[in-house]
Amino acid sequence: MCGSPRRAAKAQATASTCAASASSPNSRPAAGAVDAAVVRTAPPPRPRAVTASTHIGGARNRPITSSACSGRIDEKTLRRLVDRSIDGGVDGVVACGSTGEFAAMSAAERRHVVETVVDQTVGRVPVVAQTGALSTREAVELSRHAQEAGASVLMVVAPYYEPLTLDETLRYLRTVADAVDIPVMLYNLPGATGVNLSPDTVGQLAREVENIQYIKDTSADMTQAGQLIHRHGDVISTFVGWDSLLLTAISEGAAGVMAGTANVMPAELVSIHRALRSGELDRARAEWARIWPLMDAMMSAPFIPAVKAALDATGFPVGEPREPVLGLDADTTARISSLVEALSELSTPR
Repeated sequence: MCGSPRRAAKAQATASTCAASASSPNSRPAAGAVDAAVVRTAPPPRPRAVTASTHIGGARNRPITSSACSGRIDEKTLRRLVDRSIDGGVDGVVACGSTGEFAAMSAAERRHVVETVVDQTVGRVPVVAQTGALSTREAVELSRHAQEAGASVLMVVAPYYEPLTLDETLRYLRTVADAVDIPVMLYNLPGATGVNLSPDTVGQLAREVENIQYIKDTSADMTQAGQLIHRHGDVISTFVGWDSLLLTAISEGAAGVMAGTANVMPAELVSIHRALRSGELDRARAEWARIWPLMDAMMSAPFIPAVKAALDATGFPVGEPREPVLGLDADTTARISSLVEALSELSTPR
């Protein structure tokens, strides 16, 4: 989930690994958290004339970037978090997503996180780098760096401070995509950007720009996701970016889901995705019902602090959110911790 620190964090929710969050100077050393996404392993809808073509699918996690007491990114913990996600079965990781608190990081930190995540994956899964920024120039620079660092796909959110017109947003997206050779994933996050990319607009853009191959839709609107899947599935693969819609989205035919909650329960979300893909709907529903109370609790609270609190409860501490976002109140923390403890398999660090 990528955008403004709090609204975007709330909106992030499916599977891909995003790295990057730092705790405040007064917090304990942070470990790092992951954004996860479920992705399709089938080829994209149609051939694309790009220098590097990557087919992504399955379950993806967006890692949270941890920071030490000094406020610097805790690279060691971030690397452990990437490994935890991959060991949990995710099919890809996203560096610098919203759950990774990219909006509270400097450009140098974002570059460092992308380089670290690419290095740690060692080619085991594709790395999606979120490179959207407040200016077109910075987004292009971050995108070119991510391509050079070895990212498989770029995820690009629109500028999230000054509300843009649709024409301005489309010009920005075209410019960034044209600046690189690798595939691009549009990041539709209307709650943070003020602009909703409608299904028909997305379809038109994918037909015009060859390396725009994917979209992460974090509108939380399954009607819109359904239109993307069924009207424009021949030109773009849809990932739903709202964790609590995983069961519905995959059943509907989404390529995958990108979930910040996969930082906490990667293996569980992957198992549900696999069950749905293999037609085991009853098993998927039963597993979903089991994790739903924890999923609902995290989605109902401020998202970044909720994911960090849940990770802490598993025995994998990642520190406090980077300010101005604050940690959860004591009651919410206790509730999430008790729900983690109820899922005994989550309580052992991986």
